[in-house]
Amino acid sequence: MQNETGNNTGNFEAEVRNAVEQGHDVREKVRQLTLRTISTRSLDIKSVRQIADAVLRGARAGVQKELQHSSAQTGVARDRLKQAVAGLDVALAQFAEAAKLTINEAAGRAQKYSSDDLARARADLGKLEKTFLETLQSSTSAARDVTGEILHDLAAHTRTHGSAVGAQMKETLSVIAHQIGAAGRAQVGVGLHLAKNTSDLMRQIAAGVLTGVADHIKPGQNKDKGE
Repeated sequence: MQNETGNNTGNFEAEVRNAVEQGHDVREKVRQLTLRTISTRSLDIKSVRQIADAVLRGARAGVQKELQHSSAQTGVARDRLKQAVAGLDVALAQFAEAAKLTINEAAGRAQKYSSDDLARARADLGKLEKTFLETLQSSTSAARDVTGEILHDLAAHTRTHGSAVGAQMKETLSVIAHQIGAAGRAQVGVGLHLAKNTSDLMRQIAAGVLTGVADHIKPGQNKDKGE
């Protein structure tokens, strides 16, 4: 399983690199590739970090040809890296939106998750923006060329102006907190009659990003503030 995961991550990174190299609609392509990868995993924060790492490694590799041509191409590399980071950010925001809608939909169908499962999901999801920012910062440190400077600027801008995933998380965490309260009351009332198959909650949320439930998030709707 470890090798399979590693191979999948390597393939994903190569796809991101190719998208950045081609330079056409980079943000949207990275968003789609990231969501597709999210949808195939039983997600936790470690998986999210691996996915974000792969995006940023692929993006850095994807601008190397431009940087080797001439210093005049630095602007092109900067724009493509910016688009790739924005695509990752919006994909994570859609994941957070999917979490909110998946949990609300389950409640609407009277499929109750336990308060423990919801609390675990809240703990992981609550780290989503921090993980995004930390991965961006670590990628800045790992880069040994001008891409490090570009990513440093993008990280600083994101910390100042906020991220799409951070904006969405406020709403998502509020919804989960409400459902935790409802789940606690339900557990008191019905005891063991709650749904027992809740360990795959994060997988259900991840799968939701490709079902259309998260299309409420428009690419760049938060990201373009101040730019």
